[in-house]
Amino acid sequence: MIEPHAPAPPGSPPHWSARGGPGGPARLPVRPGIGRFLVLAGVFVCAACGLVYELELVALATYLMGDSVTQASVVLSVMVFAMGLGSLAAKRLRPRAAAGFGAVEATLALVGGCSAMALYAVFAWTGDWGGVWASGPRCLLVAFSLATGLLIGAEVPLLMELIQRIRRQDAGGAVADLFAADYVGALVGGLAFPFLLLPFFGQLTGALLTGAVNAVVGGALVLGLFRRDLSRRARWLLVLGNAFVLAVLASATVLVDDFERAARHALYGGDVRVALRSGVQEVVLKGGTGGRPLDLFLDGRLRVSERDERRYHETLVHPAMAGPHARVLILGGGDGLAAREVLRHPGVDRVDVVEVDAEVVRLARTDPGLSALNQHAFGDPRVRVTTGDAFGRLRGAPPAAYDVVVSDLPDPGITASAKLYSQEFYGLARRVLAPGGRIVVHAGPVRSSPRVYWTVESTLRAAGLATAPYRAGGYAGFAVGPDHTPADRSHAPRDWGFVLAAGTRPRPRLDPDGPRPLVLTDASLAAGERAARVTRISGLPVSTLVHPRY
Repeated sequence: MIEPHAPAPPGSPPHWSARGGPGGPARLPVRPGIGRFLVLAGVFVCAACGLVYELELVALATYLMGDSVTQASVVLSVMVFAMGLGSLAAKRLRPRAAAGFGAVEATLALVGGCSAMALYAVFAWTGDWGGVWASGPRCLLVAFSLATGLLIGAEVPLLMELIQRIRRQDAGGAVADLFAADYVGALVGGLAFPFLLLPFFGQLTGALLTGAVNAVVGGALVLGLFRRDLSRRARWLLVLGNAFVLAVLASATVLVDDFERAARHALYGGDVRVALRSGVQEVVLKGGTGGRPLDLFLDGRLRVSERDERRYHETLVHPAMAGPHARVLILGGGDGLAAREVLRHPGVDRVDVVEVDAEVVRLARTDPGLSALNQHAFGDPRVRVTTGDAFGRLRGAPPAAYDVVVSDLPDPGITASAKLYSQEFYGLARRVLAPGGRIVVHAGPVRSSPRVYWTVESTLRAAGLATAPYRAGGYAGFAVGPDHTPADRSHAPRDWGFVLAAGTRPRPRLDPDGPRPLVLTDASLAAGERAARVTRISGLPVSTLVHPRY
């Protein structure tokens, strides 16, 4: 039965209480029904914020280190483990549930809100993301996952205590109400992260804003609804703590643009001309004007270096063009450089380019440095550019539609690219090849990742294609692998691996009637074939959609 807690001064509203709970009845400034609704609303918001912190750590770890499956598994497993520990630890705070919940939310807002900025700062200024998991930045990622999980796990027991002190009910009903609000909040947070926070605010500002919302809601719930359960000292400590958290988050939000510029300078140097985040990835261009060589970075990985891009693109394209080549399909290649090499060959009637990122295509058309490097290939009337998924394009293409397929795709070691190096993908590519057609695949570095390279070759053979592997040496500073380049570049892969495939065994060679490449020669191509052959690893299982091997 609900009853007034104590006589109130004339003209003041009554404070309501409810019997039950180890901490005694709550003294509320509102009726218990309204108080219970406010607690569940707080659960909803805090759950949304908690899931945003989890997704932000997964997204940032994937962006910085690649391999989204591994990063998601590590972050989420550590968080879930820590949530269990947090729930156990919160049992000691139940007698002071209101103060404990306020302190947990303020700490969670600070840790979760600043986690993205701290991780990116360590990455930008140390560059130490290679090697074992014992490296400092990777340990920091685990530490943030652990701390966030501990704090999220501590929320539920404290909220259960608070909601039971407002109105006593059976444990099953209380758990059902609490978890319903929690799960619906998680749904909203999970949808808000990719569709609202990332596109409109970015990772850093989005995390800071989420922390601010978390601090405001947690502090308002405790100070507004349960303030009479707190001592005067606890109230002031909570007010000052939340004010400090909000001040830190607000200051970081104001300085985030300067921070990003400084971090970008540390990562790429001071010659960055274009830095943008498309709906797919971060795109950075540096150099390309004033005699400075152009570099194109996608999600922090160097994908085009003017110092050495001709060696890569000539070795990728020209061996595949030795034969019929009137109709050519380029998968990837949004920078226009593979199309440039294709267009050098006489007899090309049509070139279809399928690129997933429209921003890369736009830069290839309009950026003065990149468009000059690709010799305005996308302005040629024979070239048709489509923005979309390469897998979907192959599924929709008619049989025997192309003489040559050029697979100029990101490294197979990047999880998002795994399906584009699968047996199913190569089966579709084989279907669109005309009789006598060839497909050439960029298969990653040979020397530093031989198992990945030979898995690609094995998968092509499993799709019914005969193969001819070959490689080309690369510029020592060109990070062709899936990870960011270490600060000293000593671990950067220094070669590119390719596989030429066809219905009958092909032979890598230059078209005797075609143009003379500027770098590639028949001798260097033959040497590349011999160098790849000596690294062969036999008996590797093939990669499929349901069992990726990279």
